[in-house]
Amino acid sequence: MILTCPSCETQYFADDSTIGESGRTVTCATCGHSWFVNPQGLPGHEPAAAAPAAHEVYRERVREQRRRKSRFAALVSWIVTAAVFFTLGLAAIIFRNDVVKVWPESATAYKRVGFSVNRFGLEFSDIERSRTFNDTIPVVTVSGKVINVARSTVETPAVRVGLMDERGKEVALKYGSVTPAALSAGSTGEFKIVLEQAPMESFEIELSFVDRADVPPEPEPVPETASPTDEAAPNLATSDAESPTE
Repeated sequence: MILTCPSCETQYFADDSTIGESGRTVTCATCGHSWFVNPQGLPGHEPAAAAPAAHEVYRERVREQRRRKSRFAALVSWIVTAAVFFTLGLAAIIFRNDVVKVWPESATAYKRVGFSVNRFGLEFSDIERSRTFNDTIPVVTVSGKVINVARSTVETPAVRVGLMDERGKEVALKYGSVTPAALSAGSTGEFKIVLEQAPMESFEIELSFVDRADVPPEPEPVPETASPTDEAAPNLATSDAESPTE
């Protein structure tokens, strides 16, 4: 039979009789490695596998430790990232009114996902509306209260009143202020806004808070011009009274 050293792969020719039926241990003359040889056809006995070298075992252990550290670092990174995003998301929901104060455009995003926002920390209460006439001029008066539902003192914004027709189109609007100018937590203020020459087709009112800086200035009244008949007539008597004497 032909024997092959499992360590250095040197091959030898050996007589079957020297191995025997039960097999024997042989030693490589080249590298000195010993291994057990079974005779051909004898089941249950396989040549002993060559043991890996010590430096290979050490390298494999180092590689395995690095793989474990890498997997652990990746897991920790994912956990920390998920925790940060969860915390930010929870804070964005809890303090959404403060977020909207800094970034008003975010109010639309909150409403789309079903969260109500109140960046001013105020709510309307006891709204009353009346329609009267000043001679033949229709007048709509809107009054009510404003409650501070925030946990701190807030400066009151302006109140915007819009009159809507039956199709929901705005036909008139006016801005007003809340008294007092600042409300402590839980306190109540009042407002009263009068819309003169309110269209008769107005059916509904729409109230909202707006920043004072966003209130457009009211147009200045146009001064009345005097008619020609109101102008003083020239004094013509002077020329006759001051005629020279001869």
